[in-house]
Amino acid sequence: MDATNHFTGKAAVYSKSRPGYPDQLLTVLIEKYGWNDGSVIADIGAGTGILTGQMLNKGLNVMAVEPNTDMRLLSEQAWGNYPNYTSVNGTAEQTTLAAGNVDHITVAQAFHWFNPELFKLECQRVLKPQGYVSLIWNSRVADHELVIENAEICQRYCPQFNGFSGGFEQSDEKISSFFRSGEYELLEIANDLSFDRNSFIDRNLSASYAPNVQDKAYEPFVQELTALFEKYAVNGRELLMPNICRCYTGLV
Repeated sequence: MDATNHFTGKAAVYSKSRPGYPDQLLTVLIEKYGWNDGSVIADIGAGTGILTGQMLNKGLNVMAVEPNTDMRLLSEQAWGNYPNYTSVNGTAEQTTLAAGNVDHITVAQAFHWFNPELFKLECQRVLKPQGYVSLIWNSRVADHELVIENAEICQRYCPQFNGFSGGFEQSDEKISSFFRSGEYELLEIANDLSFDRNSFIDRNLSASYAPNVQDKAYEPFVQELTALFEKYAVNGRELLMPNICRCYTGLV
């Protein structure tokens, strides 16, 4: 299965359970890079439009590029009435965007699915001179006991699991090789996430590697996640997942 189809059938649970990004992140990007209502931001691998919507609500012009039909349709349903929103059926490597028309590219929770060399060439094609790229992840705090036990459950029931976000967002070498001269600025913002039982299970089920309801592993996977929630939840109601939002920004 190519990366385009990894989230087919998961769009609804993805949209419902995936977290947004800290408002401080957008404040910094707007102030540092001079974003305004005339700026054109291309959100590549935009998915169901989580970051897209946050940028639209700041008055920015956003072209949301997403190849997966299920994900893109949910984004269009959510944001299609915004005049500053454009939905684009394209991939990271072939966005279909016009050359030299984009002020800044954002990639939220998606870069690890891309061919980095081809995506870099596409960024160079569509960006205006001195246009920047921001690679963004909500990242679990890897050495926290909850996160370690969550990963162990995924390893038992998810054959394609090789780390949250593929482990990619922790690879400084892969990220630095994408940016011009290996140079980028890293912004880290605490963004701990609160879940009730259902949203915690849904967050895990929204992963590309998670079993679907018809799979044999589905029920034991959910049972172990439920037990994990009950172990760490306060009064059985709320689980706090330690999380950091990381944003890598540079020229390409």
